[in-house]
Amino acid sequence: MATDQRAKADTLSLRQRLLSSSCRLFFPEDPVKIVRGQGQYLYDEQGGEYIDCINNVAHVGHCHPLVVQAAHEQNQVLNTNSRYLHDNIVDYAQRLSETLPEKLCVFYFLNSGSEANDLALRLARQYTGHQDVVVLDHAYHGHLSSLIDISPYKFRYLDGQKEWVHVAPLPDTYRGPYREDHPNPAVAYANEVKRVVSNAQEKGRKIAAFFVESLPSVGGQIIPPAGYFSQVAEHIHRAGGVFVADEIQVGFGRVGKHFWAFQLQGEDFVPDIVTMGKSIGNGHPIACVATTQAVSRAFEATGVEYFNTFGGSPVSCAVGLAVLDVLEKERLQAHATCVGSFLMELLRQQKAKHPIIGDVRGVGLFIGVDLVQDEATRMPATQEADYVVTRLKENYILLSADGPGRNILKFKPPMCFSLDNAQLVVTKLDAILTDMEEKVRSCETLRLQRCSVKHPPEGPGPSSGPETGSGGQDANFTWGTSGLLKSPSDHPHPSLAAWP
Repeated sequence: MATDQRAKADTLSLRQRLLSSSCRLFFPEDPVKIVRGQGQYLYDEQGGEYIDCINNVAHVGHCHPLVVQAAHEQNQVLNTNSRYLHDNIVDYAQRLSETLPEKLCVFYFLNSGSEANDLALRLARQYTGHQDVVVLDHAYHGHLSSLIDISPYKFRYLDGQKEWVHVAPLPDTYRGPYREDHPNPAVAYANEVKRVVSNAQEKGRKIAAFFVESLPSVGGQIIPPAGYFSQVAEHIHRAGGVFVADEIQVGFGRVGKHFWAFQLQGEDFVPDIVTMGKSIGNGHPIACVATTQAVSRAFEATGVEYFNTFGGSPVSCAVGLAVLDVLEKERLQAHATCVGSFLMELLRQQKAKHPIIGDVRGVGLFIGVDLVQDEATRMPATQEADYVVTRLKENYILLSADGPGRNILKFKPPMCFSLDNAQLVVTKLDAILTDMEEKVRSCETLRLQRCSVKHPPEGPGPSSGPETGSGGQDANFTWGTSGLLKSPSDHPHPSLAAWP
């Protein structure tokens, strides 16, 4: 492969000319040009090394040599569609079946999580004979038109909610209607689903499926209360629908305690359909739907073939098998438990120190840090979160913010993320939050007071590569009652931007 000699500015100029502006970049004001990845690190064109805290696609690490080798070796022999007999596809299905409850025993292979969820919707509708779908507020299940329709995260900014889509409250025990002091939030939130289903039935609607991320990610790194899924499944099954667990962001051992995040809900709970993607190919486009014999037979009864040109190809399945091998050989599921627990403890220590941290929640290497403007009202600290993410980038740490208020710092790094990485990231976060608090206190009037903030990176970055971003330069910011604020119009969804 030829060495990439193009200057960063030239690459940006070409991208702006050739690609749609709807294809957005991280850090649009000062994007990072990434030319190489290894393990939990990404490298820019000048050799700067960044700790990747957000890439759950490179599940076992960027460019893992065993995964790269598996793809290369199979590519040299054969890559074709799944209409021919080949060992790789049945070996891969067998290996996946060993990780799942026994009744989830039929597999369909595809290329992306969106394809998987679209097929899950088709399966659910064919099996039940029903049309409607219940989803959680703020959910995102993919970019296809069928999935935009069941993703409040998207449809609220497009054509709005279709009559066949019904939205239940997110089971958020920190900011939702039933919080940590509620005696049984699982039942309370499940009863909200029951209410939504009943309202739909009163209008003559029939429920085909309940779609849910096993741990809602774009909704704000939410950990549903234990027992919630089984209660919801009862209501959905009683209405004639099926339960679809979307494991695309959180499956494959990320939660540490279990291989699948839905298993956090108890051994007795088994979904009717499970979708997976992203992590299962470590960057190679692989996805899968697992379901029951009953659901699959209803789909087969149409007589219409299901064919996916590239899904389940010999190369894709070789990559999938290699990812499973690495997970086992490197004990990455146990590693996620160990490092995730350590990171959670460090972050809880920061919560005790910094009032802006309202909540720390997570399991394994799926963690959210909820930044708030006020501990009592729990108002999202949207601009502060954006500021923290930018400052971390200047310190060679890649993190992002999500949630309805764009105020949740989300950690979902490659599974090889280490104890040392966790310690360094939290040390940098502590320094940035401390600096923010000092600048706020230095203002004579906190509300809409202009402060000139000088913020070089806190000590040397994790690499000797040149510094990037705006570190070391003066910048004028507007401060609110609890932190940094910019104009609400700078926010991607201005209606979400909190203004004092």
